[in-house]
Amino acid sequence: MYKIVIRKILFLFPPEAVHHFIIKLLRFPFAGFFLKIIYGFDHPALRRDVLGLAFKNPVGLAAGFDKDSEVYDQMAAIGFGFIEIGTVTPRPQPGNPKPRIFRLVEDEALLNRMGFNNLGMEISRDRLKNRNKDILVGGNIGKNKMTPNEQAENDYEACFKTLYDVVDFFIVNVSSPNTPLLRELQDIKPLTELLNRLKTLSRHRPVYKPLFLKIAPDINASQLDEIIGVIKKTETDGIVATNTTISRTELKTSPRIIEKIGEGGISGKPLSQRSTEIIAHLRKKLGPTFPIIGVGGIHSPADALEKFRAGATLIEIYTGFIYEGPGLLKRIKKHLVEEQVGR
Repeated sequence: MYKIVIRKILFLFPPEAVHHFIIKLLRFPFAGFFLKIIYGFDHPALRRDVLGLAFKNPVGLAAGFDKDSEVYDQMAAIGFGFIEIGTVTPRPQPGNPKPRIFRLVEDEALLNRMGFNNLGMEISRDRLKNRNKDILVGGNIGKNKMTPNEQAENDYEACFKTLYDVVDFFIVNVSSPNTPLLRELQDIKPLTELLNRLKTLSRHRPVYKPLFLKIAPDINASQLDEIIGVIKKTETDGIVATNTTISRTELKTSPRIIEKIGEGGISGKPLSQRSTEIIAHLRKKLGPTFPIIGVGGIHSPADALEKFRAGATLIEIYTGFIYEGPGLLKRIKKHLVEEQVGR
């Protein structure tokens, strides 16, 4: 039904306009109630305990969908085991000029250059204050576009402190390709300093909140091993692999169309193999129990299973959700129960 009718209608309109329309629909009274009836699926075999957090299931919603903490209740009702809000920055910012998100339908992918558009950390904090504590929320934090990298730590610290009491864990985003020079923060020195600073803040709180690092797929083996070294040195709790890619190789979409669209990060099926390779490498280097959230190109239960077999502890979806519809989540969870993976 979704792919045959609903998706065809939605894809007649610009992606960002559709996104805002869906957010408005989700906020209608009782939307969560009906979504749970239609898409809800739970099973004891899906439950995971990771870093002291009890996940009802291992399938989460990736950052970018609920940037401003508007519909985390409704997305949990659909059946996500956790919701990643953001990316949140200290000050509100409009993001990059529109249009800034494009469908690559032949590739079942999205290309975006959103640029951390969000209403700022205080709005998200206020919206999360009275949330249902049964819903696990991860706070994806970043820096404002106009903040120079030399002062980036201050932005991350501000978001960390502001959101600390209203989220369950944090994701440090230094890997988006859509904020100028942001990926330079993945270099050893600034990354070590940033993670140490946030870890110290968390250790001095009455309740410790785990810290994940989100990495780019466009790093070579040497750079990945350097990041692994930083993870170990700073005792960072987990890693999210991966963000969107700036690679344009092996796309089915015409190079002429890609050139016309311009810059941005690609998510969806073209990212699948690379993210899985990175997950497998991380698992090999970090051991059997280190928490890894796998994300990138999950469009089917088989894709999800591939991520778990590569070494993911949890997974997240977004672009697959757009192309396959909310039924994808239910299918993945049923398949995981059948396969009994990731226990």
